[in-house]
Amino acid sequence: MPFIPRRLRTRGVVSALGPAFLLPLVLLAGCKERGPAGPLASGPPAVKVITLRSEPVVRTTELPGRTNAVMTSDVRPQVSGVILKRLFTEGSEVTEGQPLYQIDPATYQVSYESALATLAHDQAALATAKAKAARYKPLAAAQAVSTQDYDDAVAAEKEAVADIASARASVEQARINLVYTKVLAPISGHIGRSSVTPGALVTADQTNALATVTQLDPIYVDLNQPATALLRFRKELSNGELERVGGSAAKVTLKLEGGSTYPIAGELQFSEVTVDQGTGTVLLRAIFPNPDHMLLPGMYVHAVLQEGVNRNGILVPQGAVSRNVRGDATVLLLGKDNKAELRVIQTGPAVGADWVVTGGLKPGEHLIVEGLQGVRPGMAVRPAIDHTSAAASGTQEAAGGGASGPPGTEATANLSPSHPPPSGRSPAGHSPSGNSPSGQAAPSAAK
Repeated sequence: MPFIPRRLRTRGVVSALGPAFLLPLVLLAGCKERGPAGPLASGPPAVKVITLRSEPVVRTTELPGRTNAVMTSDVRPQVSGVILKRLFTEGSEVTEGQPLYQIDPATYQVSYESALATLAHDQAALATAKAKAARYKPLAAAQAVSTQDYDDAVAAEKEAVADIASARASVEQARINLVYTKVLAPISGHIGRSSVTPGALVTADQTNALATVTQLDPIYVDLNQPATALLRFRKELSNGELERVGGSAAKVTLKLEGGSTYPIAGELQFSEVTVDQGTGTVLLRAIFPNPDHMLLPGMYVHAVLQEGVNRNGILVPQGAVSRNVRGDATVLLLGKDNKAELRVIQTGPAVGADWVVTGGLKPGEHLIVEGLQGVRPGMAVRPAIDHTSAAASGTQEAAGGGASGPPGTEATANLSPSHPPPSGRSPAGHSPSGNSPSGQAAPSAAK
């Protein structure tokens, strides 16, 4: 067996075992390097916090409803005949008394002239009867004619007078029928499409309207609301809480279906005096000027009532409010020692993306608005103050420690000195050993 030096034999063994021997060492070294990262990833969850403040909040109520025309009138013929002309443009504005259709007047003209002739005949007969009665009067007194003949002459005169009255009535009826051959607009307003064309036969008792005229200015908004709302509105109106227009009526604004606001304010009218027994609602009616005809009958709208101003209102983002199993509104607040605290609150109507808080919160408390998913009541958190909210009220206090920062930035709150941070970490700006973040020695108290 050839002689192999011990040094070479050792080197060969190491070379042969090198890959298998070094791999566990590399893995162990890697585990040791990643070891310190574990405690850093297990700290309290980060949350964003705002400082609650009081501010004037306008109390408003939105009432859904639909628009209705103040007046709507169907155009119908009052005499029968054939339509000769249509005297208006469909979709135009018409005034009361404006001619809309012309019915063939020929037969009505003849009837009118015949009535005039009958009247003239009866007037001539009256003159004859009157003259005869006048002649018989002295003769009857002298007994030259019988009393019967005189009485007949007087009766004939009276019959002639009655015939004239009847003839005059017939003339007036014929004149009215002749006038009715022109179909007039019953009201002023916007006229729709025509249901007949020239040449169509219409009758005085037909059920189908020739056209419809709708008055659009002003226009009604009908609102069905619970009777309790009516009582509240009346009380607020008498107390001066509702904004008024025109002296005594409550002011109402209007939101259209697309979300835009109608530019002209209206007045609220309490028109109905009975409550629907089936639904428990009452009809409230508002009236709005509509000079440009922007509002059309049948539109779905929201009437907005301003019920006063709460000078110390509190608004919270809707995303920060949740509901428990009983349906109560709840929020998470930043409590003592930077721990999350569950609070049940009472909310009112929405203002934009916020809820109006009616109870359960006070100005100056710190509300958690972001990072809520991993937070439970009593859990320690790592808060960051949103100064865009606090700056508006002039306060920039950090939750739990009084840290502050420039407006529009987020400042991480200092943890309480009596409760050091977990895993040996210090609050932002403080090192565990008393050194500055740069690693330099912190200045002593004497300096």
